Parts: sequence; C-alpha cells; structure tokens
Amino acid sequence: MLHSIWSRPANFTTRPTLVGGFAMSASTHWLATGAAQSVLERGGNAFDAAVAGCFVLHIAEPHLNGPGGDLVGLVSLRGERPLVLSGQGPAPAGATIDHFLEQGLDAVPGAGGLAAAVPGAVPALLKLLRDLGTWEFSDVVAYAIDYAYRGVPVSERWAGVVRTVGGLFREHWPTSAAIWMPAGRAPSVGEPFRNPVWGSALERLVAASQRGATREARIDAVLGEWRDGFVAEATVEFLGRPHRHSDGGDHAGVLTRDDLRAFDATWEDAVSYRFRGVDVFKPAAWGSGPVLLQALAILAEFPDADLDPSTARGAHLMIEALKLAFADREAYYGEHARALLTDVLLSDGYARERAALIAAAADGSWRPGHIDGLEPFIPPLHAHSSEGYAGVGEPTVKATGDTRGDTCHLDVVDDEGNFVSITPSGGWLQSSPAIPDLGFAMGTRLQMTWLDPSAPAALNPGHRPRTTLSPTMIAIEGRVCEALGTPGGDQQDQWQLPYILRRVIGQYSPQEAIDAPNLHTTHAPSSFWPRVWEPKGVIAEDRLGVAVIADLRARGHEVTVVGGWTLGRLSAVGRDPRTGALTAAANPRGALGYAAGR
Repeated sequence: MLHSIWSRPANFTTRPTLVGGFAMSASTHWLATGAAQSVLERGGNAFDAAVAGCFVLHIAEPHLNGPGGDLVGLVSLRGERPLVLSGQGPAPAGATIDHFLEQGLDAVPGAGGLAAAVPGAVPALLKLLRDLGTWEFSDVVAYAIDYAYRGVPVSERWAGVVRTVGGLFREHWPTSAAIWMPAGRAPSVGEPFRNPVWGSALERLVAASQRGATREARIDAVLGEWRDGFVAEATVEFLGRPHRHSDGGDHAGVLTRDDLRAFDATWEDAVSYRFRGVDVFKPAAWGSGPVLLQALAILAEFPDADLDPSTARGAHLMIEALKLAFADREAYYGEHARALLTDVLLSDGYARERAALIAAAADGSWRPGHIDGLEPFIPPLHAHSSEGYAGVGEPTVKATGDTRGDTCHLDVVDDEGNFVSITPSGGWLQSSPAIPDLGFAMGTRLQMTWLDPSAPAALNPGHRPRTTLSPTMIAIEGRVCEALGTPGGDQQDQWQLPYILRRVIGQYSPQEAIDAPNLHTTHAPSSFWPRVWEPKGVIAEDRLGVAVIADLRARGHEVTVVGGWTLGRLSAVGRDPRTGALTAAANPRGALGYAAGR
C-alpha cells in the first residue's frame, strides 16, 4: 500500500485493531464472532468457523437475516484468488411478470411470500462446509441450537422492528406474533429471546446428518432434508396460503418443491479491479459488487490528494463517481451481464470518459454510460422522499438514518491464510409470515427485480434477482490480505468505498477506517420496495464536520445530517502476506459488532 500524502489529524478510534498470529473473526454481532472464534480455537478452519457464525447470526439478528434468506460470500483458500459463493436463489418457476400483473401489482411487494426467491443461505453454508470445511454439521450448528433454546439478548433495533410491525403480526400474521411476540408484546431490550421451534428444526436436520458413510454424504443428507424433506414440505404448504403483503393485498406464494429441489449454491469467479496497485475483488454483475469497482476506476483518474473522504473535495468526487456507477448498474447489471460487459465498464478508457463528467457542482441528472450494441435501461425515476415510510421489507437506511431492516456480515481468517467474507441477509422476521413448523420467515429478494422485461434485472423465473449483498476482498501481489463487508442494502458498496480509500491511500488502520465518519448518496432508485429515488441526496454523519457539510451543500448536494455514529456496520480481518501477522476490526455503531482473535 502507498505512503499517504493526506494531511491527517490524529484519528480517534473506539478500540484497537486486533493483532495476532493464530486466527481472527469479526462480525456484526458479538455472539457470532464468539462462536466463530470458538470453532477456530477448537481446531476448525476458517470455513467451519464462518458456517457456525452464520447459523448463530440467524438467532442473534433475526430482524436482519434468517435461514429462509440468502447469502453471498467471498472465499480464499490460503490467500489465493477469491471465489464467489453464491447463495442467492433464483425466482421460482411461477414467479412470472404476467403473474404479478394479474395480481394487480405494478412492482414486486416488499413483504410477503410472493416476493420469495428460492432460499439460498442454508444450501450455501452447507456447500461451504462440505467442500472446504472439516467439521460435522452437528458440531457447527451446536452453537445455534444452544442459543435457540437458551435465548439471546434482544437488541434495541430488534425490539424496534417488532414494535413497528406488531400490528401487522397481530392482525394478519398470527404465526409471526406467536414466534416473535410470545408474551403478546414486542420484546424488551436485553430480554432473552428463545426460538425453540427453529431449535427443534435444527435438531431434526442434525438427525438427518447421521445418515451417510462419509462427512460429505452426511452433509448432503442435510441438504436433501432441506430441499426435499420436512423443511420443503412445511415451507411450500404454508406460503401457498394467501396472506397479507406490503401492497395491502392478500396473495399466495408461488414457491414449489420442484423449485427447492432444483437449486444448489454455486462457486463462481470473482471480478476485480487494480486500484493504486491493490487488487479489489467483488461478486460479478449479477449483483451490485462492480459498483464499487466502477467507482474506484473513476476515482483512479484523480490524484491521491483529492480523494480524502473527510474533505469536501474527496466526498464530492466519491458521491459523483457512485452516481455514475449506480446509473450503469440500473442500465446493465443483471443475471445475463456478460464478462465482456464488466471488461468494458472497468476499462481505463470508459472510466476516463465517466470521470470527465464530474464537475465542481453536484449533478442531478441520470447518466448511464454508452456501450456499443446495448441499449441502457432507464428505470422509473420518481423523485420523492421516503420520509415517514415505515416499511416492512428492507428499505435499509431512510433519509433520517433510521433502519427498518438490514443485513449481517462476518469475516474470518485462520493461520493458514484461509479467508471468508460472508454477507447473509433476507428472511428477516418482518419479511413474510413465520412458518409455524420451522420458526423462520422466507426472504423477499424478488423485490429487487423490475416488472419490465426490458430491464437487465427483470423478474424472470430461474434467474437470480440482482442482489445488493456485496462482500469484498483485497489482494497485494496476488495474495489476499484483507476481507471486509457491511450490511446496508444499496449502501454496502458506498460505505466500503471510503474504507478502501482510507486504507489504500490514507494508510488508516482497519479500526481507524471503520470508525471514521461515513456518508452515502440516495441518488439511485432503491433496490427495495417502494423503489424511491432522491436525486442529489446525501446522508452524512455529523462528525464529517460543519465546514465540509456546508461545502457539500454549496456544491448543490441535498445533505441530510444524521448522528455521528449512524452509517455503516463494517467489519474486516486481514493477513500480512509478508509476515503472516493477522488483524481484525469491527464496527462500534450500535454496540453489537465485535472482533476477536489472538
């Protein structure tokens, strides 16, 4: 990494960057971090640890993810080029545009079983465990089973989400009320919450794992029970009943057992961009990952001195680069985005053309780039504010900075240099009615598709919705040295961008880069129902400073200032390829994220 030319004041950090030589874990919740680190201490590798931590996240942050949701990960075996673990299930065979239009819908609802993709999180975790782990399924899920019966403390955000949707639960989703409001009310902050229904389901999966002569066969037996056994049966039967959706209507889900049988998680190639000598790896353009790479390619056209996110100039350039990248996401990203497409979008010539569009003032227009032979899709752009929208899907961060749903993240590195960066999401408790025999809800990832067949991210049976889940890995001289990520919907790549700039150019430590003030733009139609667009909008933590915020406003940005510890929930682990020294850092915002290691 390069020597910094930024004029930096002494950075305030909430905690040290952990440094050690054995193994490191970091996540959005301390219970998941503890479980992952426990696995490492007991002889498991990074892949075993990540699976255990993700199953604990289902229990510890059920308002942010669940077994019925999805997952995208990056995995590096001994520091080699990362692979993408795709646990993003496709649209069911019955999820056609015509079917949604026949239901009187002009968009996929943000909540309800009709918006459910094939659940991919658990199949992806099983694939990771089977292919690269060493532990038995029964051992990695023992932590989650214990927490399901013993209970986990309810966080403030979790309690707030249940209060928000409590009326919906009582009136329309009684199975959700039974599981998430067992005392007839929203849980209190700090109150232990137990989910014995999911604990029992996990025990049934453990029983299935006793079948098979090899570890791999035993894990495959669990997968078989998930997609063609009692889990599949309960899911399909329950979601097939009409129930209330976020549009105010009652609809039945279209997920079938054939859809579940047909799906398996996949290993795929990552895409990368070399920024200032450092390789940054992301999932491909079937998701949102190349947004970050495109922003880096555009910013590479500017000198280092201009790219400090803590200055008005740096913040402005970052925001404008993201606007251009998001316009290209809507225009071109989707399941069928070809490798050639990414090659064009990340080329020096294309980035130079895009960088030349950035002026001194904020731009309020919608400006996708031009690619020969392709017509850019222009999404519906209805400029209005999301202020006051209470939502029951994942509208992520409102203009006020409040959240109604989100995602989780976990990073692990072990002493052999194995890295895992995983972003589990979907299937949160407010996404659809809880399946009474399973104790969890299905996800609503189809809300990220358009009901317009000309869109590259159009709803299409058998195709993955364009997800926002976007973990990251960084490599130096061909060896992975860092894994990171954050929850936050459309903000995920936006909050990782200043982190990378501060690490690569500013030479911040991982914890300094996480703790530094953050910001993002709302100048893109949200990936979440009701797909609001707030042109020129910027959300900034007040710690960015009065002078910087005033300068951004003078440039024409519509800045909303939020609390100083509001935006982003990043975590990161690292390994120095030269010395083998390990690092870990986690987000202090919300007081739940922690790193551990030695």
